[in-house]
Amino acid sequence: MRTRYHLGLAAAAGLALLCGCAMQGDPASGTPAKPTTMAASGSPYSLYTHCGIHEALVQGTYFVADEALDDGHGNPPKGWMDPYQPGAITVTGPKAIFRDDAGHTVTFHARPGATGFLNTCS
Repeated sequence: MRTRYHLGLAAAAGLALLCGCAMQGDPASGTPAKPTTMAASGSPYSLYTHCGIHEALVQGTYFVADEALDDGHGNPPKGWMDPYQPGAITVTGPKAIFRDDAGHTVTFHARPGATGFLNTCS
């Protein structure tokens, strides 16, 4: 039974890679959080907003917001969902632009060589 379970996990991981799915890092712990579809240009994306909008992990690249957005108390700004905001992200070279149906737009720039988030959320 244990072997079958491990094979199932391996199969699920392989399927996730083939489908282009991955985990977005949880800035609080540096570990993966909810599964989110990896974004190619204009693809669906769940932006982590729990402690404000500061960074994003897209296609294995860490991006930092040109202008961080929060309510001044470490929460997402008014009108943003918590802990994730659904939308779409477009990546063009070192720039990523997140847009959602509520009219929010956030521009991010890549941090080449980064292996983690700049800040962790408590």
